[in-house]
Amino acid sequence: MAKRQIVRIDQEKCDGCGICVPSCAEGAIQIVDGKAVLVEDKFCDGLGACLGECPQDALTIEEREAEEFVGPAPWAAEAHGTHGPAPAPQPASPAAAESEVFVCPGSRMRQFQREGAPAVEAAPSALAHWPIKLRLVAPKAPFFQNARLLVAADCAAFAAGDFHAKYLAGKALVCGCPKFENVEDHVAKLAAILKENDIQEITIVNMEVPCCFGLVQIVRQALEASGKTPPITICTLGATGDLLQQQKIKGK
Repeated sequence: MAKRQIVRIDQEKCDGCGICVPSCAEGAIQIVDGKAVLVEDKFCDGLGACLGECPQDALTIEEREAEEFVGPAPWAAEAHGTHGPAPAPQPASPAAAESEVFVCPGSRMRQFQREGAPAVEAAPSALAHWPIKLRLVAPKAPFFQNARLLVAADCAAFAAGDFHAKYLAGKALVCGCPKFENVEDHVAKLAAILKENDIQEITIVNMEVPCCFGLVQIVRQALEASGKTPPITICTLGATGDLLQQQKIKGK
């Protein structure tokens, strides 16, 4: 086993409300004997999509030795949203089994009808520097000094038609995907950017899917590592690009 980030559940704080269960798309959390438990380490991706749902703040992310993440639990499709121990998988016909295979909310197929949408003329780009991927930028790049920093999910600019005007204009951009890229590397790089520069504020633009909450966790861990406390705005977008939720956190 190797050290990695994984969810920790404080049993003293947990009151067994079960709110965290449906927020774990992998089916790693269940209610057992009136308390939330991590049923097996290998089913927890460590991204922390469940953290913000707990009203008792019983869930945190820790780094410890744990089995490697293998993907969603086999019962996730059935147990997702339930408040009991995971049921044993039931036999099914090949056709039924294919239709019941669990699909992560971030990968679930959806199609949007945009009939009658008005033609949009090309607007000028608000991008002011290159590169933009978090793993490629240099912490001491001049465009970070005294900047308003935008930390965006890779998908966000494709979902929001007004991304440049509404979110990017006037900001230095870094982007990434917490599901497919190294979270620890992203935390270290962002912490270095914060240490090396006087960042005025941070805007996070993530998607509604559970894994994208990992972007918020990356920023929080980087702030803790850097000791910086700029004001933060968290904008969560739906798959169609609509702003579903906006949260502002004052700086210190």
